[in-house]
Amino acid sequence: MTESNTLLGSCRVLDLADEKGLFCGKVLGDFGADVIKIERPGGDPARNIGPFYKDIADPEKSLFWFATNTSKRGITLDIGTPDGKELFRRLVKTADIVVESFEPDYMDYVGLGYSDLKKVKSDIIVTSITPFGQTGPYAHYQATDLIGAAMGGMARILGDLGRPPVRMSADPQSYFHSGLQGALGSMMAYYHKEMSGVGQHVDVSMQDAVELTLMNAVEIYEILKANLVGLGQFFVSVRPQAGPLFTRTVVPCKDGYVTLMFGGGAFAGSSQSSRALVDWANSEGYALELKDFDFPTMWDNATLTQEESDTRNSYIGKFLMTRTKVELYEEAVKRGILLAPCATFEDVLNNVQLEARGFWETVEHPELGETMKYPGAPVRMKETPWRIHRRAPLIGEHNEEVYRKELGLSREKMTILKANGII
Repeated sequence: MTESNTLLGSCRVLDLADEKGLFCGKVLGDFGADVIKIERPGGDPARNIGPFYKDIADPEKSLFWFATNTSKRGITLDIGTPDGKELFRRLVKTADIVVESFEPDYMDYVGLGYSDLKKVKSDIIVTSITPFGQTGPYAHYQATDLIGAAMGGMARILGDLGRPPVRMSADPQSYFHSGLQGALGSMMAYYHKEMSGVGQHVDVSMQDAVELTLMNAVEIYEILKANLVGLGQFFVSVRPQAGPLFTRTVVPCKDGYVTLMFGGGAFAGSSQSSRALVDWANSEGYALELKDFDFPTMWDNATLTQEESDTRNSYIGKFLMTRTKVELYEEAVKRGILLAPCATFEDVLNNVQLEARGFWETVEHPELGETMKYPGAPVRMKETPWRIHRRAPLIGEHNEEVYRKELGLSREKMTILKANGII
């Protein structure tokens, strides 16, 4: 599959990754690359990750598999056998990128490491996505998504105060971060190869990918020795003398939650927004304690106590409980208030902005007799558009297409390979 009007239409990817790296191949495929997902005979274990279509636990009905394998063709192959290795090498001769997530040194052990594949195709790119990278004392440690979030530092700073750390999401965000960085590294290496004719080994660590999301949290600790916590619910003001000040940014309303910046001082936007919110609340008989409060001059984060902050926020919290998310958001837009609804999945699916931009993609699943809605383009590129080209492959769905039509294997040879558990 090549499409001239896609970003990666001339690129072929062999995808050996497990759940830690599946998102990498999806991104490359949605940008137009011909991604061939290579599974062990019988199917990839990631097919057993739920939830499942209509709660039917079946390797062909994993919604996780559907989501992370769009725009890929699928074949089966045991690369640990001599015949399997030979077939894989033949595929490598046709490819630009190999994506894998085996334990470091495994590919070398089976004779398919980067140095081995360079002998097959001198400009090949190999992208390895592992929990802790190819080097260092943790390189051979196993890890799950939760471990990635924890050891990357994200779990500690999320959540609410007074409770243990929490994972980033119900979905495996650590895997998605490592997969996304794998796709970015692969594309940059592919661009470099196209310019120079030189391939390379791209080493992606899930821990590194998660760590990148912390932004200034590390610098704050380096400078002030302050561990940020509670960022899932609070804005944290780090104060060397007075200690940290926690201002709740996720607050309940009548039918859910909204996120809100309520404060004052030197940050003019926050002061103006808070004044506008108080004026609205006052007009409804709420937060009268703040009627004459001057946010720019009377709100000083440097000296404000936690009790004072909590008390002021409680005044406005009573008002928020009288309105729905939509009511609060619509009025906030009119009044210039820094407030937004915390959307549920239902809210997201029915969001008018996403609908207006044509964000959602409909994907046919003829094997299920269904058309499903998928998240769409993360970026808009007029000349080389992003799109979902096909649903996730069934087990061995494209064996005939790849092995017979592209590699030229006979039907008899394929029958023997299948009988011997090679494909």
